[in-house]
Amino acid sequence: MRTFGVTILALLLFVQFGCSSNELQQLNAEQKLKIQQPGAREIDGTKENITKWKYIVEKQQAEEAARIAAEEAEKKAAEEARRKEELAKQEASSKTDQMIKIVMANGEFQMDKQFFNQVVKVDGVNTIQNPTNLLVLANKTYYLPSNYRPDNLVQPNVPFVFQGAEQNFMRKEAADALEDMFATAKEEGINLIARSGFRSYQTQEAVFNREVNEVGYDQAILAVAVPGTSEHQTGLTMDITANSVNQQLVEEFGKTKEGIWLRDNAHRFGFILRYPEGKEDITKYMYEPWHFRYIGIEAATIIYENDWTLEEFFRVVKGI
Repeated sequence: MRTFGVTILALLLFVQFGCSSNELQQLNAEQKLKIQQPGAREIDGTKENITKWKYIVEKQQAEEAARIAAEEAEKKAAEEARRKEELAKQEASSKTDQMIKIVMANGEFQMDKQFFNQVVKVDGVNTIQNPTNLLVLANKTYYLPSNYRPDNLVQPNVPFVFQGAEQNFMRKEAADALEDMFATAKEEGINLIARSGFRSYQTQEAVFNREVNEVGYDQAILAVAVPGTSEHQTGLTMDITANSVNQQLVEEFGKTKEGIWLRDNAHRFGFILRYPEGKEDITKYMYEPWHFRYIGIEAATIIYENDWTLEEFFRVVKGI
């Protein structure tokens, strides 16, 4: 009968309070103890131990719930702080274009020196130290840091060839301008499709190596940027296409109504055709009628009106 009672007690403890066999053995050894609770009479040791276990379990559960609640509160606070920091960065970044002032003085264009590349030699290459600069000049001479990734990447609300890809993102100011440009184009009967925007250093490295494997190094460097020299890493560039060329990036795009509209209107929204036809000796890249770079309306308008490349712009404009 005693064995049956112990078995019942074991089941009750295990089901209700998760007691282990060792804990049960401890209770059995202490079963004859008398424990006085404040304000209560002495009761049977077994019942008191059950009460103690219930109190311990409930206390542990309460402590665990409090710990989880504290962790959740801390996590939410951290997320809110990150969100506010991100919004502050986006707001500061969106004001950058307003800060760019290009003036004509003494017969020449002048601009604050902060918008010129700040360069130091790193491992033998000219490495840009101010990659967040809206007018950053990334090319085969000036390299972006391999670890540079813009802080304010967002996906513009425009049609894309691919869904959910890294390349669907741009810096906030460029994404906003792209949305405006696509909307205006649509109003004017031009339907554009975005294909490739931001590209990390690592992604560019994979793209370049694939091109080298297909056509060889000498041909690859004419069509694909060496990692660190790609404008896509800036988050300010978008390759744009249309259904008229089956959503591909081909030279024929430049002769379509979509390509012609972009060439003639992109500057109104702060974009330039980055690698125009006939300027290959300056840009060191083949003609790419699909590749548009955001630099702000003022600089883009000057480049468009003077038929310059970004390289030529920096040859002419003086820092002040």
